[in-house]
Amino acid sequence: MPETSDRKDDHIRIIEEEDVETSGTGFADVELVHEALPEIHRDEVDTAVSLLGRELAAPIVIESMTGGHPNTTAINRALAEAAQETGIAMGVGSQRAGLELDDADLLESYTIVRDVAPEAFLYGNVGAAQLLEYDVADVERAVEMIEADAMAVHLNFLQEAVQPEGDVDARGCLEAIERVADGLSVPVIVKETGNGISRSTAERLTDAGVDAVDVAGKGGTTWSGIEAYRARAVGASRQAEVGERFRAWGVPTAVSTIEAAEVHDCVIASGGVRSGLDVAKAIALGARAGGLAKPFLGPAGRGTDAVVDLIETLKLELTTAMFVTGSRTVAELREADRVVLGRTREFLEARERR
Repeated sequence: MPETSDRKDDHIRIIEEEDVETSGTGFADVELVHEALPEIHRDEVDTAVSLLGRELAAPIVIESMTGGHPNTTAINRALAEAAQETGIAMGVGSQRAGLELDDADLLESYTIVRDVAPEAFLYGNVGAAQLLEYDVADVERAVEMIEADAMAVHLNFLQEAVQPEGDVDARGCLEAIERVADGLSVPVIVKETGNGISRSTAERLTDAGVDAVDVAGKGGTTWSGIEAYRARAVGASRQAEVGERFRAWGVPTAVSTIEAAEVHDCVIASGGVRSGLDVAKAIALGARAGGLAKPFLGPAGRGTDAVVDLIETLKLELTTAMFVTGSRTVAELREADRVVLGRTREFLEARERR
């Protein structure tokens, strides 16, 4: 399993150094209708929200990003300290390495988050493919590792298909997710990793009893593209070509948010979310919160203060959007007037005609 840890280090390096961004979230097609007479004072705007039974100061999530290599400890420390200071949620990267490797330095890359953020909403992370090997007790170990408030199960089968060492057996994953959702001591979030969740998949997850759906749609970081770089580096040229071919594959984030919110009452919108205005648009489309990953990576490398600064900017952008739509609360923002135009509207209409 040492390659699991090394892969985490590879991922951070590639994200920082290479072109791994796609476009087409659909947020550019979403317009919030301006309220010229909001009849509120901006200071009355309240961004607080409840997520899976926990109160957050704002509906912003630092998405699962890293962990599992000693080089990632400082990143997770800065992210967790900022989440603690600002009252938002944070997830860690896949805990597979922590569960399967006996390495104190590696384990610290996960445990550091609770050490420095004793009161923050923190969630753990395991892969759906690994649930075929783990029982509920194994997942509970991941919960205990960071004293998690929730556990994410990530769906990343396109990424696995491109990885030279990828796990491409997706049989039985839904049943395994249902088993964990039923037996785990904390709420279960099922999240994609950049390719989106369709309405039908969200329905299946809802029926399986998951507590939240994180759509992680197309339009942000492309894990297919990241794995293409890794495949090329080890001479797996055919898989590298496949990774490039599929780097823009998936359901756009805006579409996925709308469709998932139609069938599940707790949706997190991520995948190319890059601003507080994007978070506002996602909430108006039905999400409970918006999640960001890559935008936090650079600030995390500079330290906690840089991460806090970004969060405060996101909160101000969100507050401004709420003010000029006349939304005193996040609940009112979910009911704000919005218009969906362009390719996103075409996508949704085409899906309805099927």
